[in-house]
Formats: sequence, C-alpha cells, structure tokens
Amino acid sequence: MFLAIAGNSRNPSVGLQMNQSYRSVARILLVIFFAAGALVCLVTMLTLAFPGSFLESIWRLKPEARVQFQEIGSGASIALMATVGMACGLAAVGLARRTEWGRRLAIGILAANLVGDSLNALLRHDPKTLIGLPIGALMIWYLVKKKKLSGKIVSRSRRRSGEESAARTSKYIR
Repeated sequence: MFLAIAGNSRNPSVGLQMNQSYRSVARILLVIFFAAGALVCLVTMLTLAFPGSFLESIWRLKPEARVQFQEIGSGASIALMATVGMACGLAAVGLARRTEWGRRLAIGILAANLVGDSLNALLRHDPKTLIGLPIGALMIWYLVKKKKLSGKIVSRSRRRSGEESAARTSKYIR
C-alpha cells in the first residue's frame, strides 16, 4: 500500500509527482483553514491560561468573547478550546493526507459550526453570525462531493465511470 501511494523503490519521485498532480486548491485551502482554526484555539488557550500576558491584545478582535469565556470559567474554557483545537488539527492532518476520517471529521466540525451560528443568530439575535452559513455550507458541499479513492479524493463523476474498481485492482497489483 505504501508503494502505491509513495511510488516505487527505483524511482521514489514518481509517487510524489502523482500525488502532487491530484492536489486541488480547494483541498489545500481547507487544510489551511482547519490548521488556522487549531492555531487560533492554541492562542486562545494560552491567553486564557495566562491572563495579562503579551497575548492579551487578542481580545481586541472580539471583546465579548472574553466575557463569554469568563462566564464559562477558565478551566472549562481551556478544555473547550483544547477539544476544538485538536479536532481542527486532526481534520487538517486528515485532509492533507486525503483520508476518509479527515474528510468526515471536517464535515462534522463544519456542521457543528453551522448549528452554532444558527443558534447564535436565533437566540442571541446576532445576525453577523449568519455570514458563516453559506461559507460553511459551501465547504460541506465540497467535502461531501469528494470520496477517498486510492490515496486521493475524487469527485462522484469519476467514481461512476468505473475508475473506482480499476483503482482498487491496481492498488493490489502494485
């Protein structure tokens, strides 16, 4: 299986060229998006853990977030951000590696975010959160239309054309 993805022992760059040719801009942007989410969670955790530090200025971006985190409590806020950050980091790694679990995790995170944005708009009367709905829906649509196939994610049209069975067969032959 490793040889099917990474190339062969005589010419290891063959697999790298093949994998690089299948990278899509949208997938790379999703990896960056989830990695940035993990980084934001890490900075937020550090700011919550060390109040008054040089990171304190981050609250200028969204002052009400600080108040909301304080209402939850420091420990619970840090645990929440650690959970969200780990989920985003794992989704970034899974998408970068073109794994099915990474795709499914990303869809789950985005779906939870859509629910949260909708509830914020309805319960807190915050219409600004509605901007996330079409963006998140578009990302979910992209991820749903992709499926894992031989180390790369391809669209439904390619699966219907019979390439799935040919790819499975060639995976075991290599």
